[in-house]
This record gives sequence, C-alpha cells and structure tokens, in this order.
Amino acid sequence: MNINIFEMPDLPLPLTKELVTILIENKNIRIERIISAGQVSDWYDQTQTEFVVLLDGNAVIEFENGRNAAMSKGDALLIDPHERHRVSFTSVHPLCVWLCIFW
Repeated sequence: MNINIFEMPDLPLPLTKELVTILIENKNIRIERIISAGQVSDWYDQTQTEFVVLLDGNAVIEFENGRNAAMSKGDALLIDPHERHRVSFTSVHPLCVWLCIFW
C-alpha cells in the first residue's frame, strides 16, 4: 500500500463532521487518519491504548482528571486504556490532521 497522509482528494468543505479514514486494521492494531475542522467530541473511555500525533493544526485534548493537553503540529500523546478524555478544540485554519494508532 502506498499512501500520502496529506492527500485529501475531494475533501467536502466545510466539514460537518470529522473525516476518519482507516489506513490499516487487523486484530492487533488500527491506524487512522482523522481530519477535523472545529469539531469536538464526547468523552471517550477506550479499551485500547492510543498513540495520537497531530500532523497539522492545533487542538486540545481534555482529560477527566482535569489535565489538558494543548497540541500543535508535530505533538504526540499516549493515551492509556480507560483514560477518559475528549477533544475540546480543533482548529479550522489549518485543518487538524491526526494520525491515530490503536492497539
């Protein structure tokens, strides 16, 4: 498989919801590219570990324990299983481009 993580043909702008593309998935791992533009999320309580990299844009991930992770282009974060969190901000200009790896 040969992909360009930044290639976004026919991107429907403005985005009314996040655009999630599963790049690789098997029983052990899932790798997603997510495009956000101003969206926020509900609380997540995931059973998997998540490694997230913000490839472009600015975002804030809020944790239930009160910690906030302000993220800029190039920042990465490891989220443990059942570490409740939500995305409380995503920039519109530039769009947020996320690479998320779940295992």
